[in-house]
Amino acid sequence: MERIVVKVGNVALGSGGRCLVQTMCNTPTQNISESLGQCTKLSAAGAEIIRLTTQGKKEVEALGIIKKKLLEKGILTPLVADVHFSSEVAVAAAKVADKVRINPGNFAKDHQRAVKEFSALTALCRDLGKPLRIGINHGSLGEEITSKYGDTSWGMKEAAMEWIDMASASGFDQLVISLKSSNVLVMVSAYRMLYEEFVKRGRCYPLHLGITEAGNSDTGRIKSAVGIASLLKDGIGDTIRMSLTEDPFNEIAPASFIADYFYNDLNAKGLSFRTDNTGKRIGSKHYECKNWEEFILSVSCDFGPLLLDREIDDVDISAQIHDCSGQNNLENFRTDLLQASRRVFSKPEYIACPGCGRTLFNLEQVFEEVKRRTSHFKGYKIAVMGCIVNGPGEMADADYGYVGEGKNRVSIYRGKEIVFRGIPEQEAIDKLLSLIGEDARNKDVLPNSL
Repeated sequence: MERIVVKVGNVALGSGGRCLVQTMCNTPTQNISESLGQCTKLSAAGAEIIRLTTQGKKEVEALGIIKKKLLEKGILTPLVADVHFSSEVAVAAAKVADKVRINPGNFAKDHQRAVKEFSALTALCRDLGKPLRIGINHGSLGEEITSKYGDTSWGMKEAAMEWIDMASASGFDQLVISLKSSNVLVMVSAYRMLYEEFVKRGRCYPLHLGITEAGNSDTGRIKSAVGIASLLKDGIGDTIRMSLTEDPFNEIAPASFIADYFYNDLNAKGLSFRTDNTGKRIGSKHYECKNWEEFILSVSCDFGPLLLDREIDDVDISAQIHDCSGQNNLENFRTDLLQASRRVFSKPEYIACPGCGRTLFNLEQVFEEVKRRTSHFKGYKIAVMGCIVNGPGEMADADYGYVGEGKNRVSIYRGKEIVFRGIPEQEAIDKLLSLIGEDARNKDVLPNSL
């Protein structure tokens, strides 16, 4: 099979070897000093590609200055411009960034216009020698795709292939593809379908892996590890990002651990299996790990794919953790792993974007408070999103959503319906709680099931 190698600045994707680790700044890109400082810190921590939001031409101009200043400091880490809606901004970004991330279906509501703008962008990138990432997100596929395939993994794969075929027809192959979802099963299924199509056609493009809006803390790490590992074990994936609702610095170590785990062929070694008297297939292993994070990532990489694919039903884990903080949470970890693998839902499921320069409130603080006040809503899917870009579409699975609408303003959603628009931030969590409570008393099913 032909493997397309895509050069992004001083690194190459698709050439085999260890997956490259990337992250995204959560600073306002126009704040050059703050963004420069964060890029410097992320590069030193091991980020091999760094993305910044470029929602307008002023951000593109700022990205150019940041790139120049990084080069002056001897930092060669490639910078990616994150563009969502404007092909004009994407064109400007292609002249500055090492790569441009787009969802071309968002360029225009009219599909033919979006096609025309995408064609112009690929022609420019071909001439400039700049790559594109086509970022397809579950929940924002567009009417053209959902009318044919629904809001499904199949639809995500077909959307990607449509743009790939268009680019290929114009002689442009410098594409990286991502198919993101906060639902691990949807994400894994979409990538597997796309990879099967690549094999069938005999041409494979580099794939960027990640669970979008995974959340934070242990649950975000577990959910991300299950999804990414389910693909890496099959040789699918060239670059990874662990999207956490935390300082992006915190994404680097766990993503690097996963990349090394598979590159060094440590996955699924020393596992044992048994069937209990109820017919359940149970996987077992004893782990010796340096710290709690290493433990949860190792187990999630080993057993998460088996749980997700229903090759086993449960796990029986023991561990010696040298930094014993978290050692007493083995049962809680097991519960989180089963939920991340879509097997047992015993807690609320949270969907939260990692935040970026578009976020105009303290996302990490708000998310923690939402989790604290909704922890009793077992089985509910609750989203906390930084802005309207990652809001209504990408929280497709959520029953309820808290979405930033501008500085100190928030909208509250029931499913994809806005119930409260543009309310003051200080009132928003109370409104969310009152809406969920009212629905719990008056509705037989969750909004996502309607």
